[in-house]
Amino acid sequence: MKKQSITTGLIFILVILGLTSFQTLKAQTYAVGADLSFLKQAEDDGIEFKENGEAKPGLEIFKDHGYNWIRLRLFHTPTRLPNSLEYTIALAIEAKEMGFKFLLDYHYSDTWADPGKQFLPVAWEEFSHEELVEAVYEYTKETMIAFREAGAFPDMVQVGNEISNGMLWPDGKLPENWDNFAELQQAGINGVYAGCENTPAPKIMVHIDKGGNWEFTKKWFDKFHTYKIDYDIIGQSYYPWWHGSLLDLRECLNFTAELYKKDIIVVEAAYNWTPREYVDKLAPFPETPEGQKEFWDEVNKVILSVPDNRGVGVYWWEPATSRRGTRSFFDDNKNVLPVITVFDKYTRK
Repeated sequence: MKKQSITTGLIFILVILGLTSFQTLKAQTYAVGADLSFLKQAEDDGIEFKENGEAKPGLEIFKDHGYNWIRLRLFHTPTRLPNSLEYTIALAIEAKEMGFKFLLDYHYSDTWADPGKQFLPVAWEEFSHEELVEAVYEYTKETMIAFREAGAFPDMVQVGNEISNGMLWPDGKLPENWDNFAELQQAGINGVYAGCENTPAPKIMVHIDKGGNWEFTKKWFDKFHTYKIDYDIIGQSYYPWWHGSLLDLRECLNFTAELYKKDIIVVEAAYNWTPREYVDKLAPFPETPEGQKEFWDEVNKVILSVPDNRGVGVYWWEPATSRRGTRSFFDDNKNVLPVITVFDKYTRK
């Protein structure tokens, strides 16, 4: 009896330790993120971000309030915006040194790429489709190697930004060029893996901009999946003035998780702290600092409620810039707003 009691006790302890480890693992998988692609430019220009009037490094402010992922975009050869390879590596190194995980957002353009525009890099403008496929592969591989050699390897990569209407137009424009688009996507993913060498491969995200539209999401991913492209995460953008209500978001994410059995991240979301989008119409939340905070808290609750724990993270888009931003986390004096505290209740001190 005594031996059985000891054995039972050991099993109980091991079960508890196992549950604790599992819970810790699950906690680490949830991404509390921010796209901070302009942060370095702002601080290099002399901007001081503050909390309660005290100047602090921007990354420190986010880290202190539970943020554990940084998202950084990469442009091919930017002429006006700062998001070059050199700039992005420098910011990624700083974030990694502070313990952040890193999502790399390839735009495959010299400037913004989104559903309304997917401009070719100037260097690729005369390429045939076959040459574009090769260029995407080589460029992705070489940049991944550069991040790896700098000690700032991404933990997740999205091959294209908000690619609902394709990428690298006109060659990969949707819906007319699905075959070309699929080859470009596969070339980018292959380039990611080719740049890993002996480093663990990052997760691959496919990012569209239809967070409140389950019909479009289903039609798009049903077609995408016919090409048998392997990936890990579905990324969605959600801005309520474009993408519908929180019920629309909930319906889309829950439907997507149950149908495709993929993890989902709302990789872009934002709300205004001063009136902008809802001046002449009813707002789901007041466009005030407190309304902005309430919006972020409610969006996070939607992600946390996705079936089978498939909701694995949420990112705010551009909370820290040098310009006045009504969707930022900072007021006109660069003091951080109440929205920064949303994840405090989840943070262990």
